[in-house]
Amino acid sequence: MSANGGAHHECIPMHPKRVLVVGGGSAGWTAAAYLNATLNDAGNRFAQVSLVESPDIPRIGVGEATIPNIRGTLAAIGIDETDFLKAVDGTFKQSIRFVNWLDTRRRFYHHPFSRYSSGQTDAGRRWLMSDRSVPFINTVSAQPIFCEMGLAAKTLANQDAGLSLDYAFHMDAQKFAHLLTAFSTARGVQHHLDRVVGVDMHENGHIAAVKTASGKRLEADLFVDSTGFSAQLIGKQLGVGYTDCSRWLLCDRAVTMNVPYEHHYPGYVRPYTTATALSAGWVWEIPLQTRRSLGYVYSSDFIGDDAAERELRAFEGDHCEQMPSRIVRFRVGRREAQWAANCVAVGLAGGFIEPLESTGLYLSQIASSVLAEHFPLGDDMAPLAFRFNRILANRFYEILDFINMHYCTTRRRDTPFWREVARPERINDRLKAKLEYWRIKPPSVSDFEDQFFPGHPDARLESGGINGDNRYPVDTGRLWNHYSYETVLYGMDCLRDECNGWFGEARSRPAVLQKVLDAIKTGPSTLPPHGEWLKRVVGMDDFPSTRDAAL
Repeated sequence: MSANGGAHHECIPMHPKRVLVVGGGSAGWTAAAYLNATLNDAGNRFAQVSLVESPDIPRIGVGEATIPNIRGTLAAIGIDETDFLKAVDGTFKQSIRFVNWLDTRRRFYHHPFSRYSSGQTDAGRRWLMSDRSVPFINTVSAQPIFCEMGLAAKTLANQDAGLSLDYAFHMDAQKFAHLLTAFSTARGVQHHLDRVVGVDMHENGHIAAVKTASGKRLEADLFVDSTGFSAQLIGKQLGVGYTDCSRWLLCDRAVTMNVPYEHHYPGYVRPYTTATALSAGWVWEIPLQTRRSLGYVYSSDFIGDDAAERELRAFEGDHCEQMPSRIVRFRVGRREAQWAANCVAVGLAGGFIEPLESTGLYLSQIASSVLAEHFPLGDDMAPLAFRFNRILANRFYEILDFINMHYCTTRRRDTPFWREVARPERINDRLKAKLEYWRIKPPSVSDFEDQFFPGHPDARLESGGINGDNRYPVDTGRLWNHYSYETVLYGMDCLRDECNGWFGEARSRPAVLQKVLDAIKTGPSTLPPHGEWLKRVVGMDDFPSTRDAAL
């Protein structure tokens, strides 16, 4: 009975929409798990979710870094964070440490997930008025210090330490897919291990069914394409074009390698991702519970595959000489529309941006959550598709601008690659308008109320917009606000000359927020070393250190 005495009826449509996710992996299983959890909860059943994936695709464990939205995704699906960490070889991620991006002097800066506030939003301007002798992010956040000390984000009691630390995770992406498979199928998602060999179409241009190698014909009302770069449904079948954005981000390959702790354990597990600039790109270092995952993201126009592998091995050291590696090729760009007819592309089928700010899984997760929000309860999908495409396009170009900024603000001129990425022609027009405006006025919160600056074109650009929508892509600050832009710009020592003109050259030392000073005093006695937390709370093995190394 309901609270008012009436009978309670479950809200179950006469015919729940049949959703078929084509392709597995972390992107496909995230979509299946998210849709099943959010559309079929509390007695509701709006979607009948199935997934088909080929048993022939090799399952290779890849280290993946995330951003804090992963925690909301896990909560929406219903997966406990500790259970997640145990299942995916996971570790904490509190920041990205950028090394050698400004120049070649081994300098670095952190882009952490947490910062404190004095109740005002002009900490960046106040820092610019100082002599900049303390890194900007260290004046508003204690997290870079905690990262350099190698501390976990939680106490050994697996509780928040009262330090307002936001965090994300490092994980084995394939183990994450396994976890989502078991979790989702136990909750009603139908799983087909079969290879898709054909597609049947309706006369109206919608997909009717996919045909499999075993002779099955899998029908659905809505299809989710998670077939990777091949984009079997959205690209090959429906013919949706691909917008190439490689003129703004030149890297097109990665050589990857895993270094197991059984072979080489440095004696610590860093609680952050490291991105170190090399001659023709950058190397990610992602620490897991059993190994470190490395990947050199580079431009094949400036270095060959063999030379890139040698540079990666030289970067890591002699202990990795016998470690196997593999080359991954990619294209930076996106589908002109991620939702066409009754097909929605997620993951690599929808687009790709190099993972410098760990946004690979984010794009899959945001596509899944926006699809759930715009899930078609009736038959008219076109208005929902229009809005979905606009939102996803904005998110893509927001990320593109932010990654582009890391390259174009460098002072490196030591190799042809770094000279090329700094050329004005390699800065996209949206970012160029922002940077030129910020040379007149530093970034502030109001800049993200309406991201249309002087110099922005009024027409659709080649690198922006979507089919049927000629409005300019905008950055609404939902992923990165002015705080994040400040962190990168000031970490890259931007506006140095402008500050001398604005404020003179004789300036006082930066003021550090009292909340930062207080956190630095209490944090080390409250937070354990990251490796110790992993051993005590989630059962990481105790590996003997193979060399003495400092964080």
